[in-house]
Amino acid sequence: MTQRKKKSILLVMPDFPIPPKRKIHHDYLPIGLLKIGTYLRHAKGYSVELIFGNRKPSMIPDEIWITSLFTYWSEYVGRSAKYYRSLFPKAKVIVGGIYASLMPEHAKLLTKATRVHQGLYMPAERWAKTHSLDYSLLGKNVDFQILHGMRGCFRRCEFCGTWKIEPREEFDFEITKRIRSNHVIFYDNNFLRHPNIKQILSELANVRYNGKPVIFECQSGFDGRIMDEEIARLLKKARFINPRIAWDHSLFDERMIREQIGMLTRAGYKAKDIYVFILYNWNYDFHTCESKRLKCWEWKVQIADCRFRPLDSTSDHYNPRKRQSSKDYFIHPLWTDEEVKLFRANVRRHNICVRHGFGFYSRMLEQMRLPKEKQKRLLKLSMLNKSALKQALPDAWFPDEYHGPDRKQAPIESFIDIAYVASDKPATEII
Repeated sequence: MTQRKKKSILLVMPDFPIPPKRKIHHDYLPIGLLKIGTYLRHAKGYSVELIFGNRKPSMIPDEIWITSLFTYWSEYVGRSAKYYRSLFPKAKVIVGGIYASLMPEHAKLLTKATRVHQGLYMPAERWAKTHSLDYSLLGKNVDFQILHGMRGCFRRCEFCGTWKIEPREEFDFEITKRIRSNHVIFYDNNFLRHPNIKQILSELANVRYNGKPVIFECQSGFDGRIMDEEIARLLKKARFINPRIAWDHSLFDERMIREQIGMLTRAGYKAKDIYVFILYNWNYDFHTCESKRLKCWEWKVQIADCRFRPLDSTSDHYNPRKRQSSKDYFIHPLWTDEEVKLFRANVRRHNICVRHGFGFYSRMLEQMRLPKEKQKRLLKLSMLNKSALKQALPDAWFPDEYHGPDRKQAPIESFIDIAYVASDKPATEII
């Protein structure tokens, strides 16, 4: 009797524009491919190889599964499909992931795939709930573990595609049984939404791996609208680091964001270790976002800035080093190219000042590599006399000042926001 040939599956992470040092990093790890590869290798008995970029594999595959990330990186998915089709014209090509799920027709046309898979690959998802992932597929050792405590999100934010790709909420009630590392990153979309969140956090606080405590992170941050004082304390007790919350909407939410930060600091977090997501190049103009940055400086928290691109945007050629137009990348009607780049620069300087406790930022000082004693004198001078410091360092940038294009004038809606924050009165009383 002839033995049946083992099916060979090639898994491909396209050559997305990710810095080399982050190719296998918890920010961009292809967890979907890792789950699929583990399932196909251990549950189905297939021969599986996972490749980063476009290069010749060690096998002749029967099927090529190509993942996708953001829609605006679609061209890289197209390049991979073309490359591997030329190498293996007889192999089936299956494309999945975020871009493929949000824009299946476009993905089909671009890649000429045999099939476009939308949403999660459920056989692999179910397998991952009861089995450890095979990280050897990465071809490199990693010192962290990716977990999902839940899928989906009950929020319906217009700028987010999660709820479209994962329309149903699903929860894992046995998270602690799956921990296999001393550094665990949750890829959950709304971790605090878990119905047993307080019990789970209490369990995580007591988890040990190899006899040592486990450090946790939540990459997508925490829904501060769900958080309360007890949850904040439990997060700290469970050793969650770098907590992130989101300030997606107007300055009218200032009090709510301040309260969320207060919960975290009262729980024991240092303000400088807290991040606030700020979505920019979106429905709130530069003035509003810069005003949010000033509030974050007042609270001495860092900012995770998120440049908005529409969910159906299939390209993005943003270049921070040159002037561009909306032909190069998406620029919201309320924004300009200058403002997009200026806000990003403001955030970078802001975060450096917060992290190091500086009262100003200077690129000249950064490049001069001055002795520590002279640095200390300049820092002291910044607290005593800004004008004197400006003479010593003409490019000194102060995080407590508003930094915007000189010609920019805030629209009336933004002035209303400022008045509201200053007075703590309802907007109707101001108008």
